[in-house]
Amino acid sequence: MTETVQAARRQQHITIVSETFPPEINGVANTLRHLCQGLTQRGHRVTVIRPRQRQERKGLVAEAGQALFSREHLVTGLPLPGYADLRFGLARSGTLRKLWQQDRPDAIYVATQGPLGIAAVSAAHSLGLAVSSGFHTNFHSYSNYYGIGVLERLLCAYGRWFHNRTSITLVPTRKMAQTTAAMGIRPTGLWSRGVDCTRFAPHKRDQELRAQWGLKANELAVIYVGRLAPEKNLRMAVACFERLRNLHPRARFILVGDGPMRRQLAEQHPDYIFCGTRRGEDLARHYASGDLFLFPSKTDTFGNVVLEAMASGLAVVAFNDGAASEHLRNEENGMKADLQEDEDFVDGALRLADQPTLLNRIRAQARLDALELDWNSQIEQFEQLVFTQTARTRYHAIDNQSISLL
Repeated sequence: MTETVQAARRQQHITIVSETFPPEINGVANTLRHLCQGLTQRGHRVTVIRPRQRQERKGLVAEAGQALFSREHLVTGLPLPGYADLRFGLARSGTLRKLWQQDRPDAIYVATQGPLGIAAVSAAHSLGLAVSSGFHTNFHSYSNYYGIGVLERLLCAYGRWFHNRTSITLVPTRKMAQTTAAMGIRPTGLWSRGVDCTRFAPHKRDQELRAQWGLKANELAVIYVGRLAPEKNLRMAVACFERLRNLHPRARFILVGDGPMRRQLAEQHPDYIFCGTRRGEDLARHYASGDLFLFPSKTDTFGNVVLEAMASGLAVVAFNDGAASEHLRNEENGMKADLQEDEDFVDGALRLADQPTLLNRIRAQARLDALELDWNSQIEQFEQLVFTQTARTRYHAIDNQSISLL
């Protein structure tokens, strides 16, 4: 065991394979940005294999690459059905095999389950390379929101087949470990997420921005940040806000993000404020200028936005799943409801709107708790899980070779 821990601490060459990557905006891309940056800062050499992005600006990607990784290899990208702004990658396993024969990585981490991921796992197996995977997205759960629920069992079977071809599958929460175990995926390792509390902070609250939203000092900004898509359960957020506004007519609903539901929501609710996609300091300013954060999703494996909202000093209302199941304590640093209790979700938001003292106490505690959730500890955990698994695979391969020579 000592040798495997030492292996995790040595400088390593790791290849990250993903069909989404910065500057794309989603939870997986955000997580991989922090992962690549953290591994690079800790002295590891990071290679990224990903699809060429739609309307990619070479300058922007090159600038990001200087900070996040040592080298990248781009493959053909095609639009993902239902997610036209995202791509899936196409690559021959033979092409990846040649790439890795020329520059052999110590470990391979496959973050997505698409065609590129399949090719990467196959190529890694053919070369005897250790390959780990991440369970970042509940695609099988999405099917119910797109009218193809009959495919859920098939998608579960596919996920089980894909992940069980890798040495270990990393999951972000204990609850997700239970979910993947029920799917027949094993072994798994717990690798959570952190938050940048320098980027996301309460002092970035902007009164001018709030005035643009039509709010006075003590009026309530209810905010949602994320993709405007069916699987995010936005109907629940809308129903919740409408109930809240019946009691607090001056409250405003702020939606930050974009997606296929934006046009329909804007037509049905022209008084809602649609801010579109925001990045960097501008995103942090939008977070901090809100008061109450609605996260109605029941499909996210984690939900990085929950931690970003906490760091920004917002009172989060969420279902007891993903990040909320790990980091929210009901009525202490947020409000959470059981997955089947939609009414409790609404009640949590109404209580916060009705009780300013409770709202402010939760907001303050959320910020304090977020300060403990740094990315450094999560990068170290990733090293232990992936590089230790790599060392074990290498030692087993040596043992097998020794046996064959006897």
